Amino acid sequence: MGVLAKFCQEHGHRPVAGFERKHAEVILGAMSDRPQAANNLMKRLRMLLNFAADIGWISINPMAKMTGYQTQGEGFHTWTEAEIEQYIARHPPGTKAYLALMLMLCTGQRKCDARGLGWKDVDGGRIAVRQQKTNTPLMIPIAQELGSAISDLPAHAPAFLLSEYGRPFSVGGFGNWMRKRCDEAGLPQCSSHGLRKACARRLAEAGCTVHEIKSITGHKSDAEVRRYTEKSDQILLSERALEKLQKRVSTPKSANHPNKVSKRED
Repeated sequence: MGVLAKFCQEHGHRPVAGFERKHAEVILGAMSDRPQAANNLMKRLRMLLNFAADIGWISINPMAKMTGYQTQGEGFHTWTEAEIEQYIARHPPGTKAYLALMLMLCTGQRKCDARGLGWKDVDGGRIAVRQQKTNTPLMIPIAQELGSAISDLPAHAPAFLLSEYGRPFSVGGFGNWMRKRCDEAGLPQCSSHGLRKACARRLAEAGCTVHEIKSITGHKSDAEVRRYTEKSDQILLSERALEKLQKRVSTPKSANHPNKVSKRED
């Protein structure tokens, strides 16, 4: 909904009947630096124009069969530990930007859910989340880093994170605000959603099972989690494999096989 709302703010005053393929190409072309976002907008516009054609507002969908940008298939960039450290160096503990980082990195939630979390959601060392996208309820233990970041925040505030107007961020507003904080830290490749993936990566590298990761992130399918943690699983498994190999190589072996050791009777 946020994608279309932003589009309507910019182009909603123009008539649907006058929207041509060349207009779509210009709009999407201006988003060439954000191919995933461009493809996302293209899909939504194509659906709307299909509906407009069905009800007779337009004769044909000008975006029919329009192809999007090619991507690497990995979606949003997953933050590395080095990138997290670089962000914290620019936005240290005590800043609003650091709090935003901890809220997403320690809970693994989408920005639409993390932005509204507050003391009202805390109960016995856990934070309650009902995910907007899937309506999934979660109770997530509060990690030490997050606990330290929120410990001195006012108890009656509507959310931990507040905009300059003293209100919780809108979804789009929070995404834009985080975009600026990442750019300030010299991390143009990083985004708020990439922190959700970083949380899943950390859990995978800690040896958590797919079901354990799902209990934090709220993913419905194992495939979704594996898509986030595939590289982490490979690294973790390769390290375990090498540890086993090194242990086997370094373990002294008897010169005689146990089954072949003879017993000499005196």
